[in-house]
Amino acid sequence: MLNLFLTADAAAADAAAAGGAAGQSIMTIVMLVVMVAVFYFFMYRPQKKQEKETNEMRNGLQVGDEITTIGGIIGKIISIKDETVMIETGRDGTKIRILKSAVKNVDVKAEDC
Repeated sequence: MLNLFLTADAAAADAAAAGGAAGQSIMTIVMLVVMVAVFYFFMYRPQKKQEKETNEMRNGLQVGDEITTIGGIIGKIISIKDETVMIETGRDGTKIRILKSAVKNVDVKAEDC
């Protein structure tokens, strides 16, 4: 009788251990899903939003806008072609052709002047 009780107790312990391992693996999966969600909402989504705003700014460039390039050059747009912009810098009217992708920000819009 004692032997039967010990065998039943061992079987119950094995079942509890198997259930604990299954619960632990489910918890690991849940943690991975939470990590992916955190990565998406704090890293990927804001970066895509910023890229979208930058592309809208570059596509909205107009002749007369005062801009700053990623290299720190400040100038006024005098002409726009497909992927390039001609800017005028300084008092002597130096003209520089740059790529639209080199525009960092628009300091003064043409309609604000």
